[in-house]
Amino acid sequence: MSVAPDAQLRAGHIPAALIPEGTDPRTVVVVHHHQEARDWTGPIVLTLVASAGTVGVVMTLCLLLQVAATTATAVAAAAPAGVGLSVSLNRRKGK
Repeated sequence: MSVAPDAQLRAGHIPAALIPEGTDPRTVVVVHHHQEARDWTGPIVLTLVASAGTVGVVMTLCLLLQVAATTATAVAAAAPAGVGLSVSLNRRKGK
């Protein structure tokens, strides 16, 4: 199984094909380069979108709660005094 030369270099190994003829392999030095700075745009945008979505859901729930409370108040105010809703349950007697 052959390993790619760049993978070998990242692991600190020098492929024999990259060592010039007549060079002592013990004198070859591997110089590691620094990785590029991480781009934070994606995680920041994702966080902002998730936050905006959460705020949107909470605001929608608050609006629905307000509409329900307003409707309940209007219905209660429109009902004549002393009139209420009641539910009667009739029990059947066994034979």
